[in-house]
Amino acid sequence: MSFDFDLLVIGGGSGGVRAARIAASQHGARVALAEESRMGGTCVIRGCVPKKLMIFASEAPAAAAEAREYGWQAETGAFDWPMFRGKLHTELSRLEGIYTSGLLAAGVEVFHQRARIVDPHMVELADGTRRTAAHILVAVGGRPSRPGIPGDDLAMISDDLFDMERLPGKVLVMGGGFIATEFATILKGLGCDTTLTHRRGRVLRGFDEDARALVTHQLEHIGVSLRLDVNVTAMERDGGGIRCHFDDGSAERFDAVMLATGRHPNTEGLGLEAAGVKLGKGGEIVVDQWSQTNIPSIFAVGDVTDRVNLTPVAIREGHAFADTMFGGHPRHVDHSLVASAVYTRPFELGTIGLTEEDACASREVEIYAATFRPMRSLFAGSDLRALMKLIVCAETRKVLGCHIFAPEAGEMIQLAAVAVTMGATKEDFDLTVAVHPTLAEELVTMRMPVRRSGPEHHRSHDLDRALHPA
Repeated sequence: MSFDFDLLVIGGGSGGVRAARIAASQHGARVALAEESRMGGTCVIRGCVPKKLMIFASEAPAAAAEAREYGWQAETGAFDWPMFRGKLHTELSRLEGIYTSGLLAAGVEVFHQRARIVDPHMVELADGTRRTAAHILVAVGGRPSRPGIPGDDLAMISDDLFDMERLPGKVLVMGGGFIATEFATILKGLGCDTTLTHRRGRVLRGFDEDARALVTHQLEHIGVSLRLDVNVTAMERDGGGIRCHFDDGSAERFDAVMLATGRHPNTEGLGLEAAGVKLGKGGEIVVDQWSQTNIPSIFAVGDVTDRVNLTPVAIREGHAFADTMFGGHPRHVDHSLVASAVYTRPFELGTIGLTEEDACASREVEIYAATFRPMRSLFAGSDLRALMKLIVCAETRKVLGCHIFAPEAGEMIQLAAVAVTMGATKEDFDLTVAVHPTLAEELVTMRMPVRRSGPEHHRSHDLDRALHPA
């Protein structure tokens, strides 16, 4: 059977663009890509990139305060949100153009419209045109979820923050994941009176407990009001603001509410069910290690599969798919070791591998940890404590996890991830000569474990007792 294309990609985010470009430019495949919105997807247009630029902007007041502690007469003045927003969108448009031009240079035919799967080899575009392909790759990502409470349509989702006409004076952030904690940090840094509410007692569920405790403490330290172990039950319009009702019986008015209560795969209306593609309980596309669905000609990568929802993972999946299908080099992605970072401020969290809680559930582990006040912030009068933590298998001595809470932890964990991914042992870390004075030198100078944990040990989550045992 003759097809219009060897590959038709639905979705112009990081994973889809990488797969299309590699398949076309390196492996000579006839490739098309359909994207209904802006090229670059969530990360470039609505996520990682604009968020990180907002984080940089939000650091200025703290930087000025630190400069004063070092002897400078430093002030920041007022923040010009319209100026920043205009420059931000100019930069996003520049990046979008790079993504599009890269595809065209690779020989990919681009359709700037929505696509829907008709059958295992056919896609229908929004204008009614139908195109066929030997292989279809779905890379449409995810989208923010709403909690389903009365009035939640009054609230913003994370996508909306980059288009605000003005900054809210008083804002509520709902959620406790990395999006919620990062945007609470951003909004507070930009001068908003910020409250974060979360149904649990600590933020960042699923991360190492010691790190969770420190991030939660830091949010309070920088002036974010925390309402933990409580749920918002309803929202209603209150003049120009929103009144939120909580399940503890209280209510409070905010100028704006931002929802960061999770994301779900963006699979609705794609024709997947009609084509026979199996979906999971959360709407995610079920795939095997080769990113192949139960329909042999249909594949999926990125957040739409709900494996590890990070941009670099989607890129790696897309590249592996292209090499496997069109390059004669079968390979798949190992999702068991993926480094990540939570860009709170002034300290951020970097992590790779197992948490202590997960590691000690099935084996004996040794915990090496150091908490300390970093030289730079200590001199400026800060009481915030950094954390360097290694989880080591007691039998093999292999480093199973590394967790860093410190300034620029994302930069540090990227380098530590190389060693952990290679299977480094604690003794390999010990053999490494420290660079002094640095924060990261603590990773190679910790000689004695602070405790030994395993299935039969009771793990206290009290940070002070855990890191400073009697």
